[in-house]
Amino acid sequence: MELLYSLMDTLLPLEALSFTFMKNAFLAILLLTPLLGLLGTMAVNQQMAFFSDALGHSALTGIGLGIVLGVSSDLLAMLVFGVVWALLICRIKQTGAASTDTVISVFSSTSVAAGLLILSRGGSFAKYSTLLVGDVLAVTPSDLLYLLIALIAGVLLWAAMYNHLLLGSVNPSLARTRGVRTRLVECLFVVLVAVAVMLAIKWVGVMLINALLILPAAAGRNLARSSRSHAAWSVGIALVCGVAGLLSAYAWDTSAGSAIVLYAAACYFLSLAARRFVK
Repeated sequence: MELLYSLMDTLLPLEALSFTFMKNAFLAILLLTPLLGLLGTMAVNQQMAFFSDALGHSALTGIGLGIVLGVSSDLLAMLVFGVVWALLICRIKQTGAASTDTVISVFSSTSVAAGLLILSRGGSFAKYSTLLVGDVLAVTPSDLLYLLIALIAGVLLWAAMYNHLLLGSVNPSLARTRGVRTRLVECLFVVLVAVAVMLAIKWVGVMLINALLILPAAAGRNLARSSRSHAAWSVGIALVCGVAGLLSAYAWDTSAGSAIVLYAAACYFLSLAARRFVK
């Protein structure tokens, strides 16, 4: 890590990056935002914009159940519960028992209520309140390793599933006639999103994770002329907003997650104005 820090000092001689915790946060942004940008494109295409919101809320329940069951690792508890919750949402959605937005809303409400009920017992919720807004400045070198592994695995899986996901979102019937196991592919996708969301919760926060996943992808869709350019725009916007938000948060002494999301929101509104010139 020392070599990497020295390289950053040479290439990026900024006051904000003179501190080790800011270097770690900067590297986390570079690893996290491209993954969320990629996954966000498919979440937008499949009209699952609030899916990550439901998963974010489930993090509270995951930690609560982990405490009850004696699981020492909050991250492990969140990952296991998040994946199970995502598969349940996907399964009920596939049965057609209710519309996608209804299913997601029901799961989101249930998970946040259950999480608050467990974690607030005895007035102990205060120590978990940081999960609501996140703290990217708390990233450690070991966290960066997890994010690197998640980014590599996520990009490889996304590339392998992309054509099937795209065809399934555009024309499910055609996808099935082509031999695409649309339900399995969709379940794999929601598991991938669940893992990415749970890894990001600690630094982005429950209240902001959905915005960070969806806003760059929504802005990219307004500017893109193809599915490939949509992915490129989404990743680019996520990266720029992530770096700009982190540096602005340092300068303004405020929440990095909030600053990143506001930059992404600004990009979305600008893309609405610009879409008439690029389409």
